[in-house]
Amino acid sequence: MSALSGPVPDTTPRQRWLYALINLGLTIPAQAGSFLLLYYVDVQKLPPSWAATTMSLFAVYNAVNNPIIGFLSDRTRSRWGRRIPYLRFGALPTLVFFALLFFAPVSGAQNPGALLAYFVVMWVLWESFGTAAGTGYLALLPEMFRTYAERTDVAWRMNLVQVLGLLIGLALPPVLAAQIGWGPMAAVFAGVAALAIYSGLRGVFERPGSQEVAGLAFGPAVRATFGNPSFLSVVVAQTMRFVTTGTLATGMGFYVKYSLGEPGGTVTTLLLATAFVVAGLSLWPWRHFVARRFGARTTLMIAYGLTALAVVPLAFVRDVPGALATTVGFGVALAGLILMGDVIMGDVIDEDEMITGQRREGMYYGMSGFLTTLSAAITSTVFGLVTARSGYDPTLSVQPGGVAEGFRLFMTAPAIVGALLALAALAFYPLHGERLAAVRRTLAARQVSR
Repeated sequence: MSALSGPVPDTTPRQRWLYALINLGLTIPAQAGSFLLLYYVDVQKLPPSWAATTMSLFAVYNAVNNPIIGFLSDRTRSRWGRRIPYLRFGALPTLVFFALLFFAPVSGAQNPGALLAYFVVMWVLWESFGTAAGTGYLALLPEMFRTYAERTDVAWRMNLVQVLGLLIGLALPPVLAAQIGWGPMAAVFAGVAALAIYSGLRGVFERPGSQEVAGLAFGPAVRATFGNPSFLSVVVAQTMRFVTTGTLATGMGFYVKYSLGEPGGTVTTLLLATAFVVAGLSLWPWRHFVARRFGARTTLMIAYGLTALAVVPLAFVRDVPGALATTVGFGVALAGLILMGDVIMGDVIDEDEMITGQRREGMYYGMSGFLTTLSAAITSTVFGLVTARSGYDPTLSVQPGGVAEGFRLFMTAPAIVGALLALAALAFYPLHGERLAAVRRTLAARQVSR
């Protein structure tokens, strides 16, 4: 018996927009967190090797807590439901600790050990609560929105909102920090994010019967999840997506400053803003002309192929106009990646319901987080290698000549390799065509028979 019972009515446009609005509040701090390396290394003077090693260890920690929180959400029973409590009560602490991360009380030039300790404590608290809120939010998507039409519709809305969050969280921090400081910038962003999340909570719900099935124990749940080849293909591709986007987000400030020779954050803001505005404008064409015709798998493969091609010019351009043209191409590819990621995971969860008779959204998103979080470790490791090999030293007023080329390599090679590995993973994704149609027919028949 499925964890869901009774008829499954369609959601309203208002519910879809409110669900999407929460994504704005979750996206802003997550993306602004991409500037933590820049803030702690280039501003607060934490040794780059310390920062890179710490970020890699963070990724391991976050990888472990993701499946645990996902499993707990599947088995949670409360008057608010299984997923909603994690979002409702996890969001505010997440935003508080996010803001505190940018209020470092000491400088790495005088006391690097104290700065590192502060960074570690604040980050662990931020990430722990953030994982709870984010897992609760994503696990609601395939439960609230049960058909492909609904999921692609809400995906378009939530990713349009997400592009706005990306624009705010990645393009504005350097400009705002230059005006009011990094700490006040983070506090402002935390306030905006809180308003979006708690406004959107008015539209979320859990379907009747979602708490009736006890669910698998942790060990069997892990085995069932990792035993699903559809999930493995998707999660490898998603991990490579975050390697690609995380590398570009983390490296853009360094690339602009040291490879293009442009001081300040204005050019960084311009380039990132261009990428995300173009991505937002491209969402509708991707949905209308590509996703409707080809489905989730092929749409993602097209997007990854375009991504690999789009970043190549960053290795060669020497001025802002060239970099700007490159970010336009990347923005077009990015729209396809962000549109279909959660839609294809919804298909995987539906297949699992057909096999196990249970809705296990929390475990799937938790295990997805377990693996995709490793992208941060990959990005941090590559960052550490590139800075060490190029001779980058934040305490120097003039960097060695190899630094400019080092950051060109950092901005291109990981993104290209990541996109190509994602294509390879999706080539083995089995849940498409007749197999996917059979899953949908089976679940629809179960709903009718109840």
